[in-house]
Amino acid sequence: MSTSPSNHKLRTTPYFGVVSQSRQGVSRALADEVAGLVGLTNQEMAYILGMTPRNLHYIKADQRFGTTASERLLLLKNVLLHALDTFEEKPKLVLQWLRTPIRELNDQSPIQLMDTVTGFGLVDDVLGRLDYGLPA
Repeated sequence: MSTSPSNHKLRTTPYFGVVSQSRQGVSRALADEVAGLVGLTNQEMAYILGMTPRNLHYIKADQRFGTTASERLLLLKNVLLHALDTFEEKPKLVLQWLRTPIRELNDQSPIQLMDTVTGFGLVDDVLGRLDYGLPA
């Protein structure tokens, strides 16, 4: 998980922070903020959060997600901040990378894997290898 400073007002959430905040539930407003980091669509956000786009649409900004959706949202935030750091703060490049199948991810795009906690870890591992110039 990247902990380097970023130009974004959002910061990565440490692992125990993810657990604690997930249990409390995070607000729908955070989902919009996270999606806006790179321009994820409502359909992509709904997929990652494990809900339908229609259900996501009807959640008000001040309402809180349940534990599972909150955890996924916080993990997504961390991955996106890491990706922005890796790709030199270029949101369009990050979005393209997220949507492109990668051999090391079993020819799936990073977004396709981020419907599970394990998938988030795999995507973050690929970013870590890119950070160190290793094949990814």
